[in-house]
Amino acid sequence: MNDNTAPIVSSAGAIRGRHFRYFDFVMAAFVTILLLSNVLGAGKVAVIDLPMIGLWPFGAGILFFPIGYVLGDILTEVYGYARARRCIWAGTAALIFMAFMSWVVVALPPAASWGGQSAYEQVFGQVPRIVFASITAFWAGEFVNSYVLARMKLWTGGKHLWSRTIGSTVAGQAVDSLIFYPLAFWGAAGWTHDLVLKVLITQWALKVSWEVILTPATYVVVDFLKTREGVDIFDSGTDFTPFKTGV
Repeated sequence: MNDNTAPIVSSAGAIRGRHFRYFDFVMAAFVTILLLSNVLGAGKVAVIDLPMIGLWPFGAGILFFPIGYVLGDILTEVYGYARARRCIWAGTAALIFMAFMSWVVVALPPAASWGGQSAYEQVFGQVPRIVFASITAFWAGEFVNSYVLARMKLWTGGKHLWSRTIGSTVAGQAVDSLIFYPLAFWGAAGWTHDLVLKVLITQWALKVSWEVILTPATYVVVDFLKTREGVDIFDSGTDFTPFKTGV
């Protein structure tokens, strides 16, 4: 197909079984961002000096984790809910395996000559409660994000992409935050109820703001992929259950 051909508007069912040139790359990027943001960003609290406010702490993962939601938007918008669902399950499985592998590697007795065990435990010795909260929040939040975007695409007739990328993120990140922070920190030492709510709202606002900032880039990527793949998929007649991986 010519790369300059206008995308063909199609229902998700009409292109079942079709091979897409860039889908695997977007899926790989989605899972990679998810894993790296959890490994490299989740455990560090950074600080930024804000004008008229002063030093403000934030979780370092906030810098890159929202990109996963942007990629989730792109997957649903370009390839449809069913393929986005497949990617969400792939990401969930990857998170579960990462947590299991981290537990095994940290638990292995270190050699007597190796002095890095304490540092290794600090970085990779994740608390089971936080791991469970993270995986559950990601799974639920991403499915809400994908569902809302797919539904809004039908309601808007494919117009106003910004409204559904931002709207779906508002809903998806709200579910993510409402699940993660209470599950991970409610009643934990050093975490008052007020602090949990403050961090929850702050992180949600920051993640949605990231989506707004990245909207122009989302437009560019979506337009590129739709043109190159030659389709514009609408999820009319789609089975929106999250409990399957087929397309």
